[in-house]
Amino acid sequence: MALIEYNNVEVLRKELVVLKGVSFAVEPGQMIYLIGKVGSGKSSLLKTMYAEVPVASGEARIFDYDLTALRRRDIPYLRRRIGIVFQDFRLLSDRNVYANLDFVLSATGWRDAREREERIDEVLRAVDMADKSYKMPHELSGGEQQRVVIARALLNRPELILADEPTGNLDPATGARIVERLHSLTASTGAAVIMATHNLSLVDTYPGRVMRIENKRLVTE
Repeated sequence: MALIEYNNVEVLRKELVVLKGVSFAVEPGQMIYLIGKVGSGKSSLLKTMYAEVPVASGEARIFDYDLTALRRRDIPYLRRRIGIVFQDFRLLSDRNVYANLDFVLSATGWRDAREREERIDEVLRAVDMADKSYKMPHELSGGEQQRVVIARALLNRPELILADEPTGNLDPATGARIVERLHSLTASTGAAVIMATHNLSLVDTYPGRVMRIENKRLVTE
């Protein structure tokens, strides 16, 4: 069963059409690159998947949620099944790496402190950051911060990981390592990864399915 199914979807921002006629499906374990120029609507499409931007018309389903009829009280439950990797990290600057991750687990219903500690250790090991849990965000390089963000995205064992220009603030070599790590997650966790980017060289190095936005429409390759 597909994780995501969109059929003839239209997306509006401030009553202006951003995307129209969008149709695609995403299966578990797929690595998908969402490419297009800056401002083409990549971020808007990703935001529809976690209900930050509404679907104006068409059919849109993610997991067992109908995005066109999603109740406000269901949004937190939808988002718990999605890991989100932001370009600008969005780490809490007043607490260390461990506390950043513990905050997320506590906020999403993990009551047992030992279970939280074990899960944090697991995800930090998965991104080779187990020895940096005591560090404050400002003490980390951009690449290290992005690895922490990936660890944060993995905490609740998501079925889908959305990465919005995750290499945009990184140098090319560091960015490539981040994409390599995201690419490997599809095999190690079975999650699907959708990564928005305008860096076409990454697609050649780490193969995956390509979806391209052109003239407000989505073209699948």
